[in-house]
Amino acid sequence: MHVTFRPLAGAEELPLFLQFPYELNDEVGDDLVRGNRRPGWLWIAERDGAVVARAGWWSRPGAAEPYLMDFLDFAPGQDDAAEALVRAALDVLVPQGKTPPEYLRFVPPDWRDDDAVPHRMAVLERLGARLLVERRRLEWRPGTAIAPDDGRLVFRSFAGTDEALDLMTRTVAGTLDAHHRADLARMSERAVAEEHLHGELERYSSPQEWWRVATLPGGEPVGFVFPARNDYGPILAYIGVLPEHRGHGWIDPILAEGTRILAAHDIPRIRASTDVGNVPMARAFARGGYVNYQNQIDMTWE
Repeated sequence: MHVTFRPLAGAEELPLFLQFPYELNDEVGDDLVRGNRRPGWLWIAERDGAVVARAGWWSRPGAAEPYLMDFLDFAPGQDDAAEALVRAALDVLVPQGKTPPEYLRFVPPDWRDDDAVPHRMAVLERLGARLLVERRRLEWRPGTAIAPDDGRLVFRSFAGTDEALDLMTRTVAGTLDAHHRADLARMSERAVAEEHLHGELERYSSPQEWWRVATLPGGEPVGFVFPARNDYGPILAYIGVLPEHRGHGWIDPILAEGTRILAAHDIPRIRASTDVGNVPMARAFARGGYVNYQNQIDMTWE
């Protein structure tokens, strides 16, 4: 039976794309309005009039190309159709010679017991992707205690972009973050910091006055935190301790300060994430009252 592969013709065809269950389904309509998605980035495979697979991409509003792939679903036994669908979409969406966007999927912590997740990964592996990292997705909920400021650190705003880049560059050294480690294989520590600051942190609509540098009482910087709000809610976008100050427990008051800033704005919850392999950071979030409510798998392309 013949299978056809195509993007949606317009927003009116969105119900075709949403036939497979996934928590992000509820956001797609708003994403189309904001410009995070386009009908041409939402692809379906049809067999005899039935949708048997889908693949979708997301980006920041105004971007010329997708930034990441975050939908891949297919009916039982339709692995080959899903593989052909992704290949057909990438041929259109990704310029010749350019690496495809990363694939991101939210999964339960016990996802290895769910056959559907490994099957999705296997489809992408046949196309040249590999697992880069598994991350914990964390959530702080109103009513959860926040450790009081014990006065050991002083918190202030950044003096400017140069200070933010300097502190971020120093923090990248010795990082346990898989994405930063992958970036360091192709660029300098300073370039990694610049890409993160200019490409992500400065794009948030929330006030940069929320960002905090943590210093010792004498003024020496110890670390920093970037509380923010993205298109989907309040987040701790980035948190770090400078290499020379690691191992002294400073992450706990820095995390509490970032949580306190966001909690003061009548928020429904705060979200954050960290690599499964970053055990010290995961433990700090647990001490700070953050719950590991789900995980995330990130796949990259060779």
